[in-house]
Amino acid sequence: MKKNGLLLVNLGSPDTPTTPDVKRYLKEFLSDRNVIEMPPALWQPLLRGIILPTRSWRSATFYRNCWTKDGSPLIVYTERLVAKVQKLMPEWIVKMAMTYGKPKISDTIVEMKKECQNITVLPLFPFFTKSTTQTVIDKVKDADPEAKIIDRFSAEEDYLDLLAKQIQTAWDKGKYDKLLISYHGIPTAMVNHGDPYRDETEAATAELIKRLDIPEKQIKMAYQSKFGPMPWLKPYLRNTLLNEAQLGHRDVLVVAPSFVADCLETLEEDQVQNYQVFRENGGNNLVMVPSLNDSPEFAQFITDLVQRKG
Repeated sequence: MKKNGLLLVNLGSPDTPTTPDVKRYLKEFLSDRNVIEMPPALWQPLLRGIILPTRSWRSATFYRNCWTKDGSPLIVYTERLVAKVQKLMPEWIVKMAMTYGKPKISDTIVEMKKECQNITVLPLFPFFTKSTTQTVIDKVKDADPEAKIIDRFSAEEDYLDLLAKQIQTAWDKGKYDKLLISYHGIPTAMVNHGDPYRDETEAATAELIKRLDIPEKQIKMAYQSKFGPMPWLKPYLRNTLLNEAQLGHRDVLVVAPSFVADCLETLEEDQVQNYQVFRENGGNNLVMVPSLNDSPEFAQFITDLVQRKG
């Protein structure tokens, strides 16, 4: 038995890009009280009666558009990342789990406890928010109250340096009018109730601006992936893209730091849907900075972070 184990956790994915599997996945995801704060007595009839029947088939189409021959991009990149971190940490057991879908956090921790004495969990969410990180914490503590959790890493100097390098490399390859730093949005009500997410994303943007050789006037931040009628953090990425196109800024570079692995939001929402909106309103070129995915540099960052804090 080894002394230490590392569990990397990402959001999750349907098993397949079919309507039944997507429906099961969305039901689990959208039943999480950390994601949807509406009382279940009000929310569940709406979820089961309207949202799942209408949204599942549409979302399945989007998943099919970005599915690879190896499966879900999010799962594939996370598996490859785990393999690289394992090579860098041979004295540890390194596994992965998903907040929703498979492999489940609880099942994976049960298996890990057969192989190691102490477990460190790293949610692959750079920024803390109730709707992602807190759910991981809750599920981990239910399975292993003694597990150590590294609950965020967006303020780590090495992470910011790595992300800035990724952005600068992409910027230098083209001629862009704007860099848009787009974070996954959350409901404004969460921030009003004390969620630190907006503060952390704004702080990261400020740190990236310091590191980038790009004029500050050419950098904007935005939030994407809004769901439902309630107000979310602004400015919305889609509105920002419309404004930039109308201002004659026809070539934009977009980076989405909330997503360490390319997934539905980066591959379908940004590269397809937002690109189409941008083009239809006068834009020319929308290029995404690749996510960190399973890059050797990101694997090394995780290794260093865990060995320092785990």
